[in-house]
Amino acid sequence: MSLKDKLAAQRIYLLLAALFITSLVVSNLIFQKFFYWHPIDPDISESIFGTKLFEISVGILPYPVTFLITDLISEIYGKKRANQVVITGIFASLFSLLIISVSNVAPATSWSPINDQLFSKVFGNTVIAVTASMLAYLFAQFVDIQIYHFWRQLTKGKHLWLRNNFSTFLSQFVDTCTILLLLCSFNIIAWDKFYGLLLAGFLFKVLIAMLDTPFLYLGVYLFKKRFNLKTNEEIDLL
Repeated sequence: MSLKDKLAAQRIYLLLAALFITSLVVSNLIFQKFFYWHPIDPDISESIFGTKLFEISVGILPYPVTFLITDLISEIYGKKRANQVVITGIFASLFSLLIISVSNVAPATSWSPINDQLFSKVFGNTVIAVTASMLAYLFAQFVDIQIYHFWRQLTKGKHLWLRNNFSTFLSQFVDTCTILLLLCSFNIIAWDKFYGLLLAGFLFKVLIAMLDTPFLYLGVYLFKKRFNLKTNEEIDLL
């Protein structure tokens, strides 16, 4: 690969990492708002375990993007680069937590549009949320990457849809279960909503994972065409 191509590949890698980190940090900040969503009819309101089946946190909306990006990075840049992005996301979450904590301590002026009480109400649980999210995210992303590469080696680089969906399904369950366990343990969410939110969150993420498969195929196709990559060939940025 020429120097020009390596520089182009590095710029794309940095862009993907930026999108990954942004999606992760934003999901931690907006998690306290919940909404009702149904894939077929918004007026259907079936419930399970005492909770509407598709009552989910808006924090879930940007989160599937992170798994799509790590799968794409795993496929094109390799396992090591995917793990680097995951670790970088942890530091970004910690840094955002530090900024929010300092902002929460700083007293609001009398004319501030957002007073101390409102700021604390919106961001007061962020410490717990970020901690829960980081633990869930850490487990889930490493599970995703490990399973992705297991299936990639097993299929010798073929059947992209198989490793994409199998790795994402299990890692999304790990993520949803872990974060709900932690949020319920700290009384952020009532325990009676645990099973309903677990099922709703997992089903939503599975649906999104299936829908993002064509985008992964498109991304891999564009990378292979742009950089003339063969089956199972990765870009070495070093």
